Amino acid sequence: MHYTVDPGLYALGRPDEKSPVLVTANYKMSFDRLRKALPGRNAWMLVLDTKGINVWCAAGKGTFGTEELVSRIGSSGLERVVSHREVILPQLSAPGVASHQVRKLSGFKALFGPIRAEDLPAFLDNGMKATAEMRCKTFPTWERVVLIPVELVEALKAALVIAPILLILSGLLGPAAFWPNVLTHGLFAVQALLTAIFAGAVLTPLLLPWLPGRAFSLKSLGPALFCALLLLYLRWGDGVKTVSLLEMISWGFIILSASAYLGMNFTGASTYTSLSGVKKEMRWSLPFQIGGGVIGLVFWVISMLVDQGV
Repeated sequence: MHYTVDPGLYALGRPDEKSPVLVTANYKMSFDRLRKALPGRNAWMLVLDTKGINVWCAAGKGTFGTEELVSRIGSSGLERVVSHREVILPQLSAPGVASHQVRKLSGFKALFGPIRAEDLPAFLDNGMKATAEMRCKTFPTWERVVLIPVELVEALKAALVIAPILLILSGLLGPAAFWPNVLTHGLFAVQALLTAIFAGAVLTPLLLPWLPGRAFSLKSLGPALFCALLLLYLRWGDGVKTVSLLEMISWGFIILSASAYLGMNFTGASTYTSLSGVKKEMRWSLPFQIGGGVIGLVFWVISMLVDQGV
């Protein structure tokens, strides 16, 4: 969360007093995408302090908001830099910005540009008028695919911490010696953990429009259930007889709970959700996810002890 640029006023090319002023977040990717979309153009870039959060999320959180925009206009001395009194904001910042308040408090008119930075050249050349296509936020397969690596990396970071713990616990609690326990129960536990990550962070966003239900935590249950059953079927049929039914049930609980949590992470990137809907889903789904995970872990520990004859 330190992928940021310093807030303030930046020159793109060789802007003058008549050049447009484009407002963006200080999340570095937002900043870079805006620069990349305007090759050969002269413009001013007013970067707000959104705490390193992208435009859409920052608008929802309030960091890309009216107060910060008015404050940044004043602290940058923008009225002395340009002769006009207009700033162009990304359309996705609209939830956080009241344009009439911006004009009242700063003297600058806030215009909402297109959703995508790549549409800015056409928007500027068209007298700062957006077409219907520029106002439409899509979420097709490719746009969902490019989000997967971010969630996958974060999930795998957590897995790198959890996996050694599972291996050690399985070695200590299992019915045989340490290393046979690790090979029999520990590696299966790590496989189950990776299965949960694959179901929640990869399959769920890929299949999102076709999965039943509106809540993302429910949408993830289909891929999670399929992956869990496939894993348990392969485990049951691999010739390992020491695996108890309780151990398999425990990992079913954990896979479903972890996948639901990971799937819910995509609510902030989707066009299907609202802030109130996300909050409502979190209130009722998180207790189930936590409870399912705890039940699964308890069952897993009990299964180890039962196999050990305790």
